[in-house]
Formats: sequence, structure tokens, C-alpha cells
Amino acid sequence: MATESKKMGVVGLTILVAVNMMGSGIIMLPASLAQTGAISILSWLVTAIGSMCIAYAFAKCGRFCKREGGMSAYSEEAHGKSSFFIASYSYYICLVISCVAIAVSAAGYLAPFFPWVKAQPINTFLTVVAILIVTMVANFKGPKITERISALTVWGIIIPVVGLSVIGWFWFDPKIFMDAWNPQHLSDGGAVSSGIALTLWAFLGIESAGANSGAVENPEKNVPLACLFGTAFAAIVYIASTSVIQGIVPNADLMNSDAPFGLVFSMMFNPVVGQVITVLAVIACIGSLLGWQFTNAQVSKAAADSELFPAVFAKVTKDDAPVMGMLIMLALELALACMTISPDLLKQFNALLNLAVFINMIPYVLAMTGLQVMLRKNKVSNTEYRFSSLVSTVGVIYSIYGVYACGSDAVFGGSIIVLFGYIFYGFLAGRDTQRMITKSN
Repeated sequence: MATESKKMGVVGLTILVAVNMMGSGIIMLPASLAQTGAISILSWLVTAIGSMCIAYAFAKCGRFCKREGGMSAYSEEAHGKSSFFIASYSYYICLVISCVAIAVSAAGYLAPFFPWVKAQPINTFLTVVAILIVTMVANFKGPKITERISALTVWGIIIPVVGLSVIGWFWFDPKIFMDAWNPQHLSDGGAVSSGIALTLWAFLGIESAGANSGAVENPEKNVPLACLFGTAFAAIVYIASTSVIQGIVPNADLMNSDAPFGLVFSMMFNPVVGQVITVLAVIACIGSLLGWQFTNAQVSKAAADSELFPAVFAKVTKDDAPVMGMLIMLALELALACMTISPDLLKQFNALLNLAVFINMIPYVLAMTGLQVMLRKNKVSNTEYRFSSLVSTVGVIYSIYGVYACGSDAVFGGSIIVLFGYIFYGFLAGRDTQRMITKSN
């Protein structure tokens, strides 16, 4: 357990949630959403509503669940010990995939400065590897250092994205926006489905406050606040910034950009400003990656503390950093990076994104369906029970819709990955059964 003096407060945790969402979610998203067109704003609106329902459900779970483990602990309330493992396992795999996707984003934003990065696929791979290693090592000094670095790097995304949301309207051209409205000629429903996986990815990070509860001061109060504040802020900024950029940059140019925010600021001002924004975007990616890797280390530590992951994941240094678990996670990230070498950064990013979103919906659904049990245990009023149950159910239905929107390839591959988790749990269950038999004898 981290000592109180080394734990995060509500401001630090809110920053971590914001960094996790915004750094990973928005930085490449305008280029991805350009494939659907400006009509993707419909996906943003649906996702904003769904994500606020999820945030509310997690805020309630964080209030009533006093144990460490975040979504894994929430899911155990309704589904038992096996769900703690499956939620931890699937979330862990999701974050490994997410970290590689974020590193790919950072590589894309480095390419304008270092053309070598995109000269050959092996160069891109080496860049991604270097980014993953540097950010993981930065986490070795524990939660306080991660909080301080995150507080600095978050400005790398706040300045360009929030700045664009405010001043970008002076360059906004309604004709460019409408020309980009629906290039694929999709129905409204088809356009929403086409963009849902992308926009849902942007909000991954809602749960990171709960996942880091063991490193937070007064988690009963601070985890719910961080969930709601971080999500509301991100929703406003996402919708505003992506709408503005689609009214400034022609859709064909936006689709082919590896650094969309650098591109839009170059068009608004000049190439030098665009380069500055690109540097800030790289900083934001690094900070987001730092936050995700720290979060995943906490998830695996909580599972190991519950004897559901190998004990090596629970070992911490004097700085309260589970370094051995981090090194194992880094090895998995590097292995995945080897499998994703591609000459097209955007396609590589989108493939990782869809897979990560699908796998992450499993702990989302498990966690939110545990809320009703917690509400009953804490004897809340009937009014609070009905309202909270309704909101969490909307969040669950939206999450299931997110699974559908990820596409068959992501669902097929993700299902196989999750099913392997049950093999691992079978051995754990057998171990526990043997312990019970030994005690009874």
C-alpha cells in the first residue's frame, strides 16, 4: 500500500483521467473520423450521452465499493471471483493494446520532424519501441512522479485542442464542413455506427480513476468526482474541436494526415505554428502513455494482491512502483508492436483501436452490472436505486452497441483473446480448490 503522503488527490486523479482520455483519444481521431465525414458529429453526441452514463455508474461504484481493483472489484459484487479475474485480464490486455496504439500516434506526430520514422516500416517499429521503453521507465519512481509528469504533459493536448475549440471558429468555413458531411453517403444510423468505435475510444479512461483507487487519497470521495469532471470536460472539448477541424481542413487532406492538429494550425497560422502544435501533441501522447502504463500496473497489482495474477505483479519498490509487473507489461507491448508493423500508421492505429475498444467493453459491462448489488447492500432509497439502475443500464446497452460497432474482425480476434483468459482462470480455480481440500484435511 502506498503511504498517504505519496497518494494522488482529486486534482491529480482528474488530470490523470483527462490525460488518459484526451491524450490517447483525440490526437489521431480527426484523421480517422474523416473517413466517415463531418456527420460523425452524430456519433459524438451519442457517445457523449453514453459515456456520461458510464461515468455516473462508475462514480456510484467508486462511492460504494471500498476495495481496490476498480472495475474488477465492481464486477465481483455481482458475478463472483471469476469475473474479478476476467475483468482484470481483459482490461489488462486492452491497455497493452492501447499503449501500443498511443505510441503509434506519437510516432505519427514525430514523422514531420524526422522523416526517417516513416521511411520504412522497421523505422516506425523502432520508434514505437523507443517510446514504449522511455515512458515505462519514467513510471519506475511511483505514483507521485507520474502525477507530476501528467500535470505537465496534459498541457500538450489542452493547448491545441481547447485552443482550437475556442479560436478555431474564426477560420471555420461552413462550405468545407458541409462538403465533408457524408462522403460515404451513409444513412444516419450507418454513420453513427461507423463512428461509434472511434468516439468510444476517445472516452476510454473513464474507468482509470477507479483502477487507480489504491493510489488515491480518500477514494470514496475523489474517485467519483474525477470520473464525472474528467468525462464532462472531455465531451465538450471533443465535440467542439473535431467539428471545427472538419470546417477548416478539406476532408481529403484530413483523411491522409498523420498529424491532424499540426495540419490545422499550419493552415490557420503558418507551418511554424503547426510544428509547435505537433511538438505539443507528441508531449501529450507521451503523458497519456505514461498514465495508461501506470494504470495498467495498478490493475495487475490489485489482481495479484487478490491472488488472481502471479505474485510478481504485486511486488513494489520503495517508491511504491510495481516495477516487475511493469517490465512484464513492457515485454507484451513490444511483442504486440512486432505484430503491427505496417507502412500505414493510420490503418495500424485504427486496427489497434477497434480491438482495444471491444476487449474493454467486457469489464465495462461486468462492472456496471455489479452496481445494483452495491446499491442494495448499502440500502439506498428506492428513488436512488431506480435512477442509478436506469442510468447504468443505459451505459451497459451503449457498451454493447460499441461492441457491435467495432466490426467483425475486432470481435472475432478479441473473443479469442478473452477466451484464453478462462483457461488461465481454470488453473487458478483448481489451485484454490486444492487449498480448500488441504485445509479440510
